[in-house]
Amino acid sequence: MTKHLLSHDLPDSIATEEELEELLSRPTPWLSDLLRQVEGDIAVLGVGGKVGPSLARMAKRAAPDKRVIGVARFSEEGLRDELEAAGIETIVCDLLDRDAVAALPDVANVIYMAGKKFGTDGDPSFSWAMNTHVPALVAERYRAARIVAFSTLCVYPFAPFVGGGWSEDVQPGPTGDYATSCVGRERVFSYFSRKHQTPGRLIRLNYAIDMRYGVLHDIARWVMDGKAIPIGTAFASVIWQGDSNAQILGALAHATTPTTPLNVGGPEHASVLMIAEEFGRRFGKTPLIEGEPAASGWYNNTLAAQRLYGYPAVPLARMIDWVADWVARGMPSLDKPTHYEERAGHF
Repeated sequence: MTKHLLSHDLPDSIATEEELEELLSRPTPWLSDLLRQVEGDIAVLGVGGKVGPSLARMAKRAAPDKRVIGVARFSEEGLRDELEAAGIETIVCDLLDRDAVAALPDVANVIYMAGKKFGTDGDPSFSWAMNTHVPALVAERYRAARIVAFSTLCVYPFAPFVGGGWSEDVQPGPTGDYATSCVGRERVFSYFSRKHQTPGRLIRLNYAIDMRYGVLHDIARWVMDGKAIPIGTAFASVIWQGDSNAQILGALAHATTPTTPLNVGGPEHASVLMIAEEFGRRFGKTPLIEGEPAASGWYNNTLAAQRLYGYPAVPLARMIDWVADWVARGMPSLDKPTHYEERAGHF
């Protein structure tokens, strides 16, 4: 039987990557109930990224009677074997290949995670193809399914930090090729949702936290290494990746026709300066601070998600404790900065 993630039984420290993976994929108490309301099997398209493996494992743990199918190029050695050992079927597929997408199996539920962010400035055409053309292929292929598609907080214009952040009602106002192509992804899924009456949700995800990457990891590494911490982006919404995985999977039970956006992130926006000082206290170092806080930034609220799911199981303080301990012990890093501090849209 799967042990659900509850705030009162969180560990003080995450000792190994194996423990981390178990915790990231441990379902929240309500997820199994929600997935029982959703008929049919689940395909995770783009399962090979940073978030996909733990999300797919969580889906299988929360709904063991459903087929969970992971689809990706699988360029990372060993990932297919790991997923299949967890009961997840895998299919190698280039989602830019129309015929390969057409040949994917029928399923009633799709989690769409494919996309391109970093390197966009070097080759905008590839990012636009991944972020707008592939969604069109998938939306046509799975017109009869529910589609929960990843998007990003970067589709929003900057919001004043004193205002509480944008709700889903605010119209996109992207900066740069990456964010603009992500609006294109949303528009494509919205178009086909209206055309075919395909239910879905567009997940405007804030910064998910894993010990090996994420906003907290970035700041902790800067403090540990004595590097300057830019505070122009003064606040960031962070959420434990296990909590965001659960909310994204749970959105299958909250799909709308036509599809609509849902902000997923932490209930509060954490001060970058406060986080840096917390890590400095733990590491015995004085953080080096660079710049002045801006009055606005990518800032949205998650009230709609809180109404659906309640508060995340892992609070900000525990995430800070875990990341501080992980970095202090020299544990593995993916060496993939979030670039949360980027303010001009260059990725």
